[in-house]
Amino acid sequence: MIRILPGTILGCCVLSLMVCGCGPGETPVAQTDGESKEVAGDVKPRVERVLTQAEQDQLTPDQVLETLRDGNQRFTSGTLTSRDHSKQVREAALGQFPKAVILSCVDSRIPVEDVFDRGIGDIFVARVAGNFENTDILGSMEFACKVSGAKLVFVLGHESCGAVRGAIDGVELGNITEMLANIRPAVDHFTDYEGDKTSSNKEFVQMVAKQNVRETVENIRTYSPILKQMEADGEIKIVGGIYAMETGEVEILQD
Repeated sequence: MIRILPGTILGCCVLSLMVCGCGPGETPVAQTDGESKEVAGDVKPRVERVLTQAEQDQLTPDQVLETLRDGNQRFTSGTLTSRDHSKQVREAALGQFPKAVILSCVDSRIPVEDVFDRGIGDIFVARVAGNFENTDILGSMEFACKVSGAKLVFVLGHESCGAVRGAIDGVELGNITEMLANIRPAVDHFTDYEGDKTSSNKEFVQMVAKQNVRETVENIRTYSPILKQMEADGEIKIVGGIYAMETGEVEILQD
């Protein structure tokens, strides 16, 4: 499940979320808080269809964040939503109205859609080693939010990140050298840290991974006036979190 740290404020869920654990675009089936429930001896799984534009328009950023929070709880508890992917492919062919755009590391052990229990057409996903922003990713985020109506920008870092470890150790190899330079500011942030500043220090790696997420969130606001204004107007929210490799839990970081 997602653990909300102090300083993070979530708005109230829509009535459907409070009653049945599903938001617009999700079909309630005999469930409470997103979990399956036995009815007449049968277990009825959650089912979901592709979001419509009208439903997307009604969503708020806080509702979308709550949807991801609930989805991560289902992921960690092993109760992912049952989906008819063939049907969703056909539905999504008519257009896309996703709820969020998620910037994740390329790490193969983090299946982003599953981590938040999302289906086809539900989220945009951008991936780069070290989950940092650049011009192309910022443009993609602006398309996702300003053009396609997504309500949330979520930067997803993770524990034991190889790119973070490489930036800490100053690895130099081909294009990897320039790539890791994007993460180096998060390493340099800890000038007063007195411990071992190498990748063998798990505590330091975790500190840098979290700082890298925070800096990416701030850089998105700094280098994308469009997204910064949308957030100021309440149209979107920009947040970050860390994925726990052993549990699958996502911890939302405070600003």
